[in-house]
Amino acid sequence: MDGVFAAITTPFYPDERIYFRKIEANVAHYSRSLLAGLVTLGSTGEAVTLNDAESRDVLRAVVDAAAPEKVLVAGVGRESVKGTVALAEAATDLKYDAVLVRPPSYYSPNLSPAAMFHYFRSVADHSPLPVVLYNIPKFVPYQIPIEMIAELAQHPNIIAIKDSSGSVDRIRATVEATRNAPKRAVPVTQVFEAVTARMLAAKPEPEASFVSASALAGGVATAPPTVAAKTRSREVGFQVLAGSAGTLFDSHRAGAVGSVLAFAAFAPQASQEICQAWKDHDLALAAEKQTRVVAANKRIVGDLGIAGVKYACDFNGYYGGRTRAPLLPLTDTERAEVETLLSEIRN
Repeated sequence: MDGVFAAITTPFYPDERIYFRKIEANVAHYSRSLLAGLVTLGSTGEAVTLNDAESRDVLRAVVDAAAPEKVLVAGVGRESVKGTVALAEAATDLKYDAVLVRPPSYYSPNLSPAAMFHYFRSVADHSPLPVVLYNIPKFVPYQIPIEMIAELAQHPNIIAIKDSSGSVDRIRATVEATRNAPKRAVPVTQVFEAVTARMLAAKPEPEASFVSASALAGGVATAPPTVAAKTRSREVGFQVLAGSAGTLFDSHRAGAVGSVLAFAAFAPQASQEICQAWKDHDLALAAEKQTRVVAANKRIVGDLGIAGVKYACDFNGYYGGRTRAPLLPLTDTERAEVETLLSEIRN
């Protein structure tokens, strides 16, 4: 789970039907970037507005368009263990690599710590895919206690947490609390990048192919196509992922190994530059790149929300489109504000 994952949107037609062609176009565009992977049907994907059939169709559309080397994580959180596991099984059939599971919330007065622990552990017991916990107190009125995370990290099928609290102190505390979680051996490439389920299932290519001229257009950093390669093994423990681009640099310094960012849905390169500078141990550059995105992230992602992210996608060369009701589109004034904030963060 190292690196930057884009929390991608779900495009809709004006009548609110899912616009699958635009999903495919966006994912193909992301696949030419240096993002580590994509998270489908998270908060940014308006997952709570989709029914189960629509959710499965969106998951399938993303897989069909994604490059094999991109790690794919499916948001499968439902209000019941049964519903969550059923969607995790669908993601397994589509060859996703992991599932993202938020806390249930509708019966929050009756969801004691024991009930929450039972929910996550039961999902992990039955999910065919590794589980990434999702702490999102902005949308779910529950903050997963760090003590609970530490205990859940002992489960062999719970591999990570995405923490969207925005608190660097909390990320640091989570890293410390899970430091002694069991380690597991995972397959990686010769340069220690993730090996996905789709890479393992793919037939070897006879020879490497070239990146097309069209793929190089648009000023987006482009990764070469995947070719058959030998794998090696890497030992990893419980992984902590940051959920806010506004604190990404400090989150890495606190021990986060990667991130899942709504900001990366419309500015993947700007997000990746922070992470790459950190990996290169260029702290001054990482801090500079971080400062560049703070105001835009706070206003577009933090204040304007999904509608802001979708319009930012439109402005930066992806397809955002409208939100599903009851979420409302931006006003003309808000759109102008987004354009100003992104004038120097075009991708």
